[in-house]
Amino acid sequence: MGRYFFVTRIPDEPGSLEKAALVMKENGANINRVHYDHRIDPNTVFFEVTAGEESYNQVMNKLQEIGYLQTSLRPHSTIRFYIKIPNEPGALSEFLSVVTSSRANITELDFDDRSQRDDRLIVGLSLEDSSKIERLLERLRPRYTLEVIEYDETENNLDNTVFYLRLAHRIKTYAKNPDDRDLLAILADTNHIVQELAKTGKDPKEAFEKILCMGESLKGTLGPNFYADVQKVRLKEGSMLYVFQLPCGGNLNVIDTQKGRILIDTGYGIYADDVREMLGHYGLSDFSLVKDIVITHADADHCGASGYFGKTSRCHSATIDVLKRENRAYGSRNEDSVLEELYTKLIDLFSHASISDGLVPFSSKVISIKGKLPVIDNLSIGPFNFEVIEGLGGHQYGQIYLLEPKEGLIFTADTLLNLEHISKERSLYNNLAVYLVTSVNVDSSLVKEERTELLAIAKNLDDILYRTGRRCIICGGHGPVSVLHRSGLSPYGSVEHYTHNISS
Repeated sequence: MGRYFFVTRIPDEPGSLEKAALVMKENGANINRVHYDHRIDPNTVFFEVTAGEESYNQVMNKLQEIGYLQTSLRPHSTIRFYIKIPNEPGALSEFLSVVTSSRANITELDFDDRSQRDDRLIVGLSLEDSSKIERLLERLRPRYTLEVIEYDETENNLDNTVFYLRLAHRIKTYAKNPDDRDLLAILADTNHIVQELAKTGKDPKEAFEKILCMGESLKGTLGPNFYADVQKVRLKEGSMLYVFQLPCGGNLNVIDTQKGRILIDTGYGIYADDVREMLGHYGLSDFSLVKDIVITHADADHCGASGYFGKTSRCHSATIDVLKRENRAYGSRNEDSVLEELYTKLIDLFSHASISDGLVPFSSKVISIKGKLPVIDNLSIGPFNFEVIEGLGGHQYGQIYLLEPKEGLIFTADTLLNLEHISKERSLYNNLAVYLVTSVNVDSSLVKEERTELLAIAKNLDDILYRTGRRCIICGGHGPVSVLHRSGLSPYGSVEHYTHNISS
């Protein structure tokens, strides 16, 4: 038995839904999910079923036979025209009969014999097959005076009666070369997210717009529009830390030493080309010097570009499990959350995630304990020896932190962040994820506990270093490099703004 989805396009008339359900019943398919909302799209219905492969094929063939199965997402052709029909009983009905027989969807009718404008009827039509428009016009012209106002064979003028078709063609611009089957699957997942959000009182149209805004934000910050806020921190023995706040999502960190470099997190895959160009601007383009790529956790904005750099990546073994299951909530008490699983698939798609083929797990053996957090491994580069600290699973199962106590350097991933100094644009983007999954943390109570532990580690180290005029430097997964300041975090050092024009 497998789980399958169908996107159906059924007539907006009594009995249509029952007819589709009967097809599934008669062929032994159990309906697990159905979603139809006439306010969104009067013809599109989403089904998920459990069935054997033979039953699935039988259902698919029967739905196709009765014209209900949607297998492609070709844009409808749209046309608007003026037409003169006699102002007499039955004239409009006769005209509409011709239109109906061509299986055209009427999107506009406008006529008033008291209007001072003219005596013509304005007609808008939408058809999936553009050749049918030509045949319809051939039938109409001998009988009526007709003038075409607009004719469009793209999706630009699709109206709300084909909402999901319009949505699919917008999504297509954000995904990476999807075919129609891929798009239908994306559409089904998107609909499922909106169905779940509607249960919490969120407006479906608003939810769709939030999803599209996520894709638009990523696409709109590529190439000439790419930028980053950059901090450079001098470390011992001529080493340097570079922290790049990318336009959307997590930070990319580079530690450059005389004996090689490490990357800590990679940002989204969609930024890979722009990141390479940016790293070249800062003299970091030679990837043969990269000894390790470290992934703090499995969210796409922290590991999605790892497959573009041609290097193995090191991470917690649980992070490998999360990535395999394509569910950011795997391993948590919210593992069965529909929103978490579907959001993972959607953001991976929009951000062009490509995960390194060579994921090497850190040791899981506990070496020591820092408060409540276990130290499970060590990572060395040049003069630095980092302790690999295992999180409790608050933000995500398998998230790790890196601590270099002698240098006073700690990477706190997405648990300890300087939220106050994250730019407005990045905050707005981050809030899209909050809207779509209700919380970016898979276990909020554990996050609070982890944050307390990390702050205690940082404060203890800061107290020791302060006596020698140094500070504990905190590198969060988002936002600026910071130091402790009263009850919060304050940016450390200067921040420079990088743009595509600078590198050019």
